[in-house]
Amino acid sequence: MAADKQSEIKTSRMDENKEKSVDAGLGLEILQIIKESQQQHGLRHGDYQRYRGYCSRRMRRLRKTLGFRMGNRHKFTGKKVTVEMLSDSRYLLVVLMEAERAWSYAMQLKQEANTEPRKRFHLLARLRKAAKHGEHLERLCESPRVDAKTKLEAQAYTAYLTGMVQFELQEWKAAMEAFNKCKTIYEKLASAFTDEQAGLYYQRVEEISPNLRYCAYNIGDQNAINDLMQMRLSAGGSGGMMAEKLETLITQTRAKQAATMSEVEWRGRTVPVKIDKVRIFLLGLADNEAAIAQAASEETKERLYETLLAECRDTIQAVREEIRMDVKARERASETEGGKVSNLQYLHSYLTYIKLWTVVKRNESMAHTLQAKLKEPQTDENKRGPRPQDLIRLYDIILQSLAELSALQGMEEDHTFQKEVALKTLVYKAYRCFFIAQSYVLVKKWSEALVLYERVLKYAREVQSQAKNLNNSLKDLPDVQELIAEVNAEKYSLQAAAILDKEDVAETPTLPHVKDNKPLSDRLEAFRLDPTLVGKQPNLVEFPPDFQPIPCKPLFFDLALNHVAFPPLDDKVEQKGKGGLTGYIKGIFGFGS
Repeated sequence: MAADKQSEIKTSRMDENKEKSVDAGLGLEILQIIKESQQQHGLRHGDYQRYRGYCSRRMRRLRKTLGFRMGNRHKFTGKKVTVEMLSDSRYLLVVLMEAERAWSYAMQLKQEANTEPRKRFHLLARLRKAAKHGEHLERLCESPRVDAKTKLEAQAYTAYLTGMVQFELQEWKAAMEAFNKCKTIYEKLASAFTDEQAGLYYQRVEEISPNLRYCAYNIGDQNAINDLMQMRLSAGGSGGMMAEKLETLITQTRAKQAATMSEVEWRGRTVPVKIDKVRIFLLGLADNEAAIAQAASEETKERLYETLLAECRDTIQAVREEIRMDVKARERASETEGGKVSNLQYLHSYLTYIKLWTVVKRNESMAHTLQAKLKEPQTDENKRGPRPQDLIRLYDIILQSLAELSALQGMEEDHTFQKEVALKTLVYKAYRCFFIAQSYVLVKKWSEALVLYERVLKYAREVQSQAKNLNNSLKDLPDVQELIAEVNAEKYSLQAAAILDKEDVAETPTLPHVKDNKPLSDRLEAFRLDPTLVGKQPNLVEFPPDFQPIPCKPLFFDLALNHVAFPPLDDKVEQKGKGGLTGYIKGIFGFGS
């Protein structure tokens, strides 16, 4: 908390310097101030509540500094900034913070409105409040005390807030006019200033471009959805608020088109599509696949694959809930002759097929990337590079997905489908076996690797023989002929490496193997090749050690006692004897003491 306050104070000081740096009249870097504040106080992570709290604290500090208080602690007295008060640019900053606070609250409510639709009314109220504060700021900037750049920025800021209000109200024409005005002003400002400031203006233009294309689509421009797809593709793997906005707008655009879609055909059977979420997904499937094919980088392609899989999972879940609710349809399906599944279950199988095949294509794309990196020379020895084991894991996932494809409900009697899945399984088994063989080559297990290479050739020949009966079955699969050529080359390299490895072993001088029961501690001066030293019971020292003779501790005898003359004690013996019986009795009873 203390760190946040320190950063707020630092930001406010920087903004004051920006405000006071203009000599000709009052000036305020509106776009730069709000962008820096948003990035430093929550919007980098989409935390609008934190940014709203920052705006409130900032307003309180500004009012206290300017002496522009709203009454006292007992009574509130509302005040508005007027043109006559504009002696300091911080008065403009107060109005700007009021608009930002209302806008951030509206964006917070927009996030919460996904689960609580009633909050949409409060959202519209706060957006209108923000636009009202923006208009107030624009009127203040019309004063001759304010410089021209600040006037233009205030007009663009107000147009942006007005466009957001009209966009939420679905007034597409009015929203498009407001966004176009905002875009035009920022483009003019960008052309008049340095590259650093121009980058900020162009960034704002990019932010409102998706909204403009969506408004154009709703007005009647049918090419707008293609423009939105290109914008999402050019966004790359960065994600963030821009990518989320594009995804939302694309989904809303498809929802408009989905009203005309009523059925879908797959493998000769036409099924009706009544669920709106399924219609939207199937309508955008071709666009998503085209975007993946046009992706410029692997990171972008991976992100698009993940987006497509997430949409597919949500759509499958919606169909499952519909199947669970439609109990009568399940009963009819069980009573149908020939085991024909219901339309809803067939649609579920079709969506599951799309999901599993997308997983296969995604893992195949990742495998191609890893395979290319595997062939590159390793520059950094400390950095762990790709290994054949990584590719084996990817092909394991592919084979698992193909096994699930063959078990799809409703596809059991489709023999052509089963043959196609079996053919694809053979192709990916061949590639998996190839990389297992390469992992054995790395640890110099030549015989195992050679057997696995033969297994790869066996799989490849089976694929070629079965593909003659199935037309266009190998169109979307890796080229088996290239794999055969690569395996033949690897076999020759492996045989040469195995021969060289045996020659190296043969040229190594053999050291004599002498059987000796002496422990290692007793023969340190002589080197002998002893395989038992690396075994489970190495003969290092003799334990327990043998007994050795050592000198004993000497015994001492007191021989001087025999030669000592003690003093006579006769006088003491006689005194004790004079008492006789009487002295003895007195001694007993204590009389003599």
